[in-house]
Amino acid sequence: MILIIDFGSQYNQLIARRVRECRVYCRIEAPDIDIDDIISSGADGIILSGGPSSIYDKHAPMVDTGIFDIGIPVLGICYGMQFMVDAFGGTVKKAEKREYGFAELVIGEYKGVFEGIDRKTGCWMSHGDSIKKLPRGFKITASTKNTKIAAIADFQKKLYGFQFHPEVEHTSRGKQMLRNFLFNICGCKRSWTMKSFAKDSIADIAETIKDKKVILGLSGGVDSSVTAVLIHKAVGNRLTCIFVDNGLLRENEAEDLKKLLKQHLEINIKFVNAGSKFLKALAGVTDPEKKRKIIGKIFMDVFEAEAGKIKKAEYLAQGTLYPDVIESCSAFGGPSAVIKSHHNVGGLPKKMKLKLIEPLKHLFKDEVRLLGKQLGIPEELIWRQPFPGPGLAIRIIGNITRQRLLVLRKVDTILIDEIKANGYYKKLWQSFAVLLPLKSVGIMGDQRTYENIVAIRAVTSKDAMTADWAKLPHKLLGKISNRIINEVNGVNRVVYDISSKPPATIEWE
Repeated sequence: MILIIDFGSQYNQLIARRVRECRVYCRIEAPDIDIDDIISSGADGIILSGGPSSIYDKHAPMVDTGIFDIGIPVLGICYGMQFMVDAFGGTVKKAEKREYGFAELVIGEYKGVFEGIDRKTGCWMSHGDSIKKLPRGFKITASTKNTKIAAIADFQKKLYGFQFHPEVEHTSRGKQMLRNFLFNICGCKRSWTMKSFAKDSIADIAETIKDKKVILGLSGGVDSSVTAVLIHKAVGNRLTCIFVDNGLLRENEAEDLKKLLKQHLEINIKFVNAGSKFLKALAGVTDPEKKRKIIGKIFMDVFEAEAGKIKKAEYLAQGTLYPDVIESCSAFGGPSAVIKSHHNVGGLPKKMKLKLIEPLKHLFKDEVRLLGKQLGIPEELIWRQPFPGPGLAIRIIGNITRQRLLVLRKVDTILIDEIKANGYYKKLWQSFAVLLPLKSVGIMGDQRTYENIVAIRAVTSKDAMTADWAKLPHKLLGKISNRIINEVNGVNRVVYDISSKPPATIEWE
């Protein structure tokens, strides 16, 4: 197991992904983690991430320097390397010439992290500070034209540092460098698989819950479905799932999910139709964050009422994933801003008095799908594209009415039908339609129209932390547009969203 200390790098999640791709488990922790927790974690190594701060800043993030005395290897990346140098008495100053982007790395020492790497290789730099003086015991192991001290090592103490970013694709042999650190230096084994995760999680859940009861809010998405099956394997019929129909689902979704869930998940499921409550509270509300807050509150009220009928329930399970936690708060000590609130992150109403259990909170979406496959969940559920908790409320920009919901549901059905029919459903992270609060002039049947505009959004991604707009064929886009305009009353214009994340988010609200 590897601990990643997050100093606020935009790439810290990518470091975690690279480690897990090597079938080694890792966790991201805040710099304020207690040294005793690090020791008790049994970590085989530590990676210090990069970050936007300068080590000489007044409020620069710090981790307990006792990590260097534990006796396990440490790899510092960018700011992480500068922190290491500073901790041992070296000097870090503002660089005479900042270095951003591609650079040629010239390796001087081939042992350790650079074993098997060519003498010259491409790397990706992103720094405004440089090391001016190394501490005793460290030596330079690689340089670039602009940065003399591009990599360092204290071989005796097993301390290594990169000024560049090995985790990004632009560093051509970066994955091999990380593998060298994990296997040759830390002595990790390729033992972390979804099979082992499932086995360990089921045992942990059973040990935690013992003979108590668990409640789970089931949405029908892959996250909550995998959570349900995982917990069910641990506690059996002491798990009760509650599915709340908020009236903001896609066309026939509640009915289809009911059939699918009952058919494949032999679990206690209670279905609650509460659509009218949500729509009444959302009437006239246009601010996206207010929509999320209202939906979250009513969901919890409805959920609470149903949960109260289940006697002796002590736990609430949620399908929270790593990206949910990261986007909702700067929990790891980095400068991450709150982008949008997630209805399943942020705690429980005090009066519920339930303990929270989130067995997937350290997994990425693709890992959850692999886990679902391991648990025997049907592909139809595993490959469902993500659907937001607030549902169509955040895909209708502006006021939410039954009529606008009706229009968007018809549009969305056509879009998904065509995406599936043309073999793109599994290739895309998400594909959906957005109803805009605008109208445009059109001509239909030789008559002037003034109708709604619909935006189509389709993106590719691995974990939703970043995403690129999908380059769908023009012929397919043309067919989708043609069908929507011809088959959905009230729409006369379709546009395609070609923005990536960042700077945009995947959802419009």
